Amino acid sequence: MTDSNAVAEIAKALADAGSIGVVGHVGPDGDALGSMIGLALAARNAGKKAVASFDEPFVVPAEMSFLDTSALVKPSEFPTDLDLAVAVDTSVEHRVGALAGAMGKAKRLAVIDHHISDGSWGDVLLIDPTAAATTELVYRVLKDLGWNITKPVADALYTGLVTDTGRFQYSSTSSATHAIAADLLAAGVEPDVIGQKLFEEEAFGYYSVASKVLDRAVLDDDHAFVWSLMTMADLEAAGVKYHQVDGLIDLVRMARGTEVACLLKEAKPGVYKGSLRSRGTVDVSAIAGSFGGGGHHNASGFTSTSDPETIIQQIVSQLS
Repeated sequence: MTDSNAVAEIAKALADAGSIGVVGHVGPDGDALGSMIGLALAARNAGKKAVASFDEPFVVPAEMSFLDTSALVKPSEFPTDLDLAVAVDTSVEHRVGALAGAMGKAKRLAVIDHHISDGSWGDVLLIDPTAAATTELVYRVLKDLGWNITKPVADALYTGLVTDTGRFQYSSTSSATHAIAADLLAAGVEPDVIGQKLFEEEAFGYYSVASKVLDRAVLDDDHAFVWSLMTMADLEAAGVKYHQVDGLIDLVRMARGTEVACLLKEAKPGVYKGSLRSRGTVDVSAIAGSFGGGGHHNASGFTSTSDPETIIQQIVSQLS
């Protein structure tokens, strides 16, 4: 349950600030992008000087092109003299990349996140791992402030909700999540339009990458585990960018009879990013943690410089 005192403290920090900069983690997903855009737009509407940004690669995914990006600035243009810097969807300093330096120069630093945190970064914290998405927390802060939730703000917040809950089917989805979604629809969100953009459109080259990843899939019946590998060569051959294949793990995880799924994606030579999913029995955040990563019980990630075989062996050893 979200701490109302923490919500009030974040709200006061925002109300007291004249200039605000909101930053999401590198390679922002729908929740990070929706949180930073939603909060920055709402702050602008309330008369604040507000911007949002994330570190390179500074690319808004095509599937989120419907969002109002007017508050976004390039990381090189992010202010260094802010009253308040706000990190969203991460509570780990290195996850904001090079923007950590500029954020550290702000008079105060706030953190809004729904991942487990040790609370070591930030002056004012709103951390609630029970929240379905960080946009759920941003919504509560905006309501506490009494700031207007316009359609562009609602679109951004809804994007975070619908993506981080797997279209409202993950176990983190609560009655409160649906109540927030209902309020956002009342503010003008068109779920059919957003749903089509987010989940029903892909570059044609995605088919080629997906076919190769599924062809490599390995089913480990003994450990109820399925995994696969995506290479840089797959992307190059198909003319697809790395950020366009985030949804591949959802194809790999569909194998009946499995409890855990993993997709290893070659991000650059010798570097693999692992996406882990669980059906609930296994805490994959603990597995990701063994690689220095993290996330949630049912969805986590990590980065490793080990070869794929070694990575998979390490995962399997924790499933035994």
